[in-house]
Amino acid sequence: MTERRACIHCSFCLFCNTILCFTLVFFIVWFTFLPQEPKFSITNASLTEFKFTDTNSTLHYNLALDITIRNPNKKADIYYSDIQVVANYRKKRFCMVTLNAVPFYQSHKNTTILDVVLEGQQLEVFGEQELSQFETETAARIYCIDVLFNLRVKIGYDMFKTRYYQLSDGKIDCKLKVPMSGNKTSSRHFKTTKCGNV
Repeated sequence: MTERRACIHCSFCLFCNTILCFTLVFFIVWFTFLPQEPKFSITNASLTEFKFTDTNSTLHYNLALDITIRNPNKKADIYYSDIQVVANYRKKRFCMVTLNAVPFYQSHKNTTILDVVLEGQQLEVFGEQELSQFETETAARIYCIDVLFNLRVKIGYDMFKTRYYQLSDGKIDCKLKVPMSGNKTSSRHFKTTKCGNV
C-alpha cells in the first residue's frame, strides 16, 4: 500500500514538473517570437484643398501624406497584403483608399516610406457645432484630421510564415493637425506625428 502511494506521489510530481516545463518553454518561446505591430508615423502632410460647400453639402479635399512604417521586430519580417487608409474629419469619414504600393515585404528593423495622395469630394452632413468648428479651423488655416489604417499582414521567421490576417481594424490612429499649404502669412508647419493604437 505504501509503495502504491509512493508511486502515485511520484507520478503526480512528474506530471506537475512536465506541465511546469511545458509552460515555461511556451512562455519563453512566446516572448521571444511574439511579433510587435509595425509603428506608423506621418512625417509630412500637405493640404492644398479642404473646402466645404454648404449649398450641396460637399467637402472637397486634397491631402498628401508621407507615411513612415517601421518594423520594430528583431527577428520577425512583415509581409503586407493590403493597407487601407481612412481619413476622418469630426469623426466623419471623407476618404478611404487602398494603397497601390502593396503587397510588399519588410525585413526586421526596417523602415518603409509611402507617399499617398487623398483627393476628391465627399457628401457630408455637418451639424451646427461641426460647421462652427470647421469655420474656426478655416480661419486659423489648420485642420484636425484623423487618419486610420487597416492592415492585412503575415509574419515570417526565416522559413516559417503565418497566414495572412487582419492586424487592425481602424486601431492605428494618427491625429493630425494639418496647416493649409500656400499660406504665406503663417509660419506654422506640419509636425511629425506618431500614430497610436486605439
